Amino acid sequence: MRRAHLTACVTLLLTAGLAVAQPRAGEWVNYRDAYRAMVLFDKYGGPKNLLHNHLQVLPRDKGVLGPGAQLRMQGKTVQTSLALDALGRTVLPLLKAAYDENAVLTLTRPPGGFTLKPRVSLALRADGAYEVADLRAACEQALGFARYADNSARARQCVGVRLVFPKEDEAAGVRVRAGAAEQALAPARGPAFAGDADEDFPVVTYRFGAQPADQRVTAQLMTYHAPLAIVPLFE
Repeated sequence: MRRAHLTACVTLLLTAGLAVAQPRAGEWVNYRDAYRAMVLFDKYGGPKNLLHNHLQVLPRDKGVLGPGAQLRMQGKTVQTSLALDALGRTVLPLLKAAYDENAVLTLTRPPGGFTLKPRVSLALRADGAYEVADLRAACEQALGFARYADNSARARQCVGVRLVFPKEDEAAGVRVRAGAAEQALAPARGPAFAGDADEDFPVVTYRFGAQPADQRVTAQLMTYHAPLAIVPLFE
C-alpha cells in the first residue's frame, strides 16, 4: 500500500478519480482512496493512544458546511450517512464491503465538489485540564506518525499545540497555571488546521517553550470551554 503524503499538520489531500454519471464529476470521492489514507493510521505500530484520527470534509468552493451536512457512503450493498462535527470531521468506518464494491462518498449539503483530508489531533479531556507534559507527549506521538507516513517530516519538531474553539464561543480562552502563577491566553481568529480556507475559528496557540524556568513546577492548561480540537504544531 502506498504511503500518504502528509503536511506539517498531518494532512492529506484526496481528489476524486474518474467521472461517473451520478453524482456529477468532481462531486464525489472514491471510498478506496479515503480508506487507504485512513487505514495508514490503523497500521501504524507506534504509540497513538493520545491521538484521534478523523476524516475532514472541505468544500472546494471554500464555502462553509451548513448545519446538518453529512457524508454519504454509497455502494451496491452499503448505504449509510456519516454525521460531521463543527469542523467537518467524521470517523470513517473501514468496511471491506465498501472497499470491494468501490463505493463513493458524496456530500449532502451544500452540493458541489469537495476534498477530504485525514486529520490527526490530540485526545480531549472532559475536565478541560491538560498537563503540558501530557500535551507534549501527545504531540510527540503525532510527530512519530507523521514521520512514519512522510519522510519529509523527519526534520520537524514538536513546538506546541493549537486549541480550536466553536465560532460562537466569544469567551473562548485558556489559562496557563504553573504553581501559584497563572496567565490568560486570549484567542485569535484563524483556521482550525493549517491551510484551511475557513479562518474564522477562535484559536489559542501554546508553545512548549513557554514553560516555566523551574522544571519542578508542573504547568497546566485550563480551558474555559471545551475545544473542538487540539492540533499538534510542527516546525
